[in-house]
Amino acid sequence: MSDWQLTRAFRSSSGEVRWDTLGDPGHDPVVLLHGTPFSSYVWRDIARALSRRHHVFVWDMPGYGTSEMSDGQDVSLAAQGRVFTEVLTHWGLAEPRVVAHDFGGAVSLRAHLLHGARYRTLTLVDPVALAPWGSPFFRLVGEHSEVFDRLPAALHRALVREYVSSASSPGLHAKVLDRLVEPWLGEVGQAAFYRQIAQADQRHTDEVQDRYGEITVPTLVCWGEDDTWIPAERGRDLVSRIPGAHLEPIPGAGHLVQEDAPAALLAALLDQCRVE
Repeated sequence: MSDWQLTRAFRSSSGEVRWDTLGDPGHDPVVLLHGTPFSSYVWRDIARALSRRHHVFVWDMPGYGTSEMSDGQDVSLAAQGRVFTEVLTHWGLAEPRVVAHDFGGAVSLRAHLLHGARYRTLTLVDPVALAPWGSPFFRLVGEHSEVFDRLPAALHRALVREYVSSASSPGLHAKVLDRLVEPWLGEVGQAAFYRQIAQADQRHTDEVQDRYGEITVPTLVCWGEDDTWIPAERGRDLVSRIPGAHLEPIPGAGHLVQEDAPAALLAALLDQCRVE
């Protein structure tokens, strides 16, 4: 656990959020958003590299990673979009560069289009943004989350490991997989894992996807060419809806691009960070 820790906390409307920064506070701010079922840990190497020239903000959304997980907690896309605007205000960031992966993509889009969050640039990495979304497994769990929540711990652990593993095309290092799975184990973690799936509702992207044409911020869409969670064709569709958006395919990468092709992703992010 000592290789990646979030040392600061903020009390949001959906529970305590753990967060931290890397780099010089005087540098250009960049905010990284993770997806589901992940945490800021997936950004560790990218964040450290970006921090050489940028002030990097990382956080675990409520219900994820080291942030609060609790019964009755609202961890829906609607809640996360509101919370993101809250943490931006807490950080005093009026117009940061934003990089968002998976579910975090929808969070950043909702915050921008519905809650007035302003960005200098926006980079979406294999985002949840267009219907339909959710793998057959994701939909099955969402429909029967109360059943899965009662799985014996050993079966739950095996299921989560298999699910997280499938996000990578070349495969995850064993220690990385252990770390990604760890927050979802134990009584609290298991309940939180099925809670976030049960609350995932496509209507929260339906509410904004017809408004993508309103986005004027410089937008880059990166997509792992071997993504089996959300097909790469979805990236081309998304780019066609956002004026001036550019698509950056990432060869050899699955859905978890940060782990599969960090150098290629970092190069794309550095180019985007040069955009004024």
